[in-house]
Amino acid sequence: MEADGLTVRVHSFESMGTYDGPGLRLVVFLQGCNFRCAYCANPDTLALTGGRDVAVTEIVRRAVSERPFFGRRGGVTFSGGEPTLQAGRLLPLFRLLRDEGIHICLDTNGSVDSEEVRELMRLTDIVLLDVKEVNDMRHRGLTGQSNAATLATAARLEAEGREFWLRYVLVPGVTSFAEDIKALGEMMGGYRHLTRVEILPYHTLGRHKYDHLGMAYLLDGVSENTPGQLAEAERLFKAYFADVRVN
Repeated sequence: MEADGLTVRVHSFESMGTYDGPGLRLVVFLQGCNFRCAYCANPDTLALTGGRDVAVTEIVRRAVSERPFFGRRGGVTFSGGEPTLQAGRLLPLFRLLRDEGIHICLDTNGSVDSEEVRELMRLTDIVLLDVKEVNDMRHRGLTGQSNAATLATAARLEAEGREFWLRYVLVPGVTSFAEDIKALGEMMGGYRHLTRVEILPYHTLGRHKYDHLGMAYLLDGVSENTPGQLAEAERLFKAYFADVRVN
C-alpha cells in the first residue's frame, strides 16, 4: 500500500464535529503552524515538535469506522495548526480517503504554496480558507505574516474552479473594521466558487492555555462580540456574498 509506514503529526481528534465543514465530521487537528495569530485558541498546536506521529492507515481506519455517522454531507476535516505544512505526508492519506469515497475538507490559512499543496487542494472537496484580515498591515500585526499568499490562494482556487468557503474571525477592534470587510467583499464578492462565508465569533476559551504554556496572551482586555457587532458584520458581508453564516 502507498501509505504503509507513513505518518502525519497529529495534535488531536474530534469526532462528530459540526463546525468545520458540512454535516457531521471527524476533525483531525494537525500539529505545527507558521502563523502566530493573536487570538489563536489552540496555542498548543503551534510548535512543529508537539503532538504525536499517527499512521496514515490508522486515520483512514478511523474515518471508515465513523463513516456511518457522516450521512450524505459529512466526512473528514483536516485542521490545525496549519495542515499544508505537512502536505507531502497528507497526499497519500487524501488519496486513500478518496478511494473510500469519504468527503474531505481542508482548513487552511492559505499561506503555503508548493506543487504538493496545490495537488492536496485538487484532492480536497471543500477548502475552508481562513482569511484573517484583508488589510496587509493589520494582518501582519495580527499574525506576524503578510496576507499576500492567502489572497493569491483564494484567486487560484477561483480560477481553477475549486469550491471553497471563507472563514473570518470577528475580533472587536482588531478585524471588525467596516472598511476592511467591504474591501474583502469588493475583492471576492464576484467569486463564483466561494460558496459560503462563515463569521466566527471571537472567544477566549483557549485563554488558560497561554498561562500553562508560559506564553503572553496579546488580546487581554478584548471583549467577546456583542449580538449587535455580529449582526453588523453579517449585514456587511451579505452585501457581497449570498451565503453568510455566523458559526
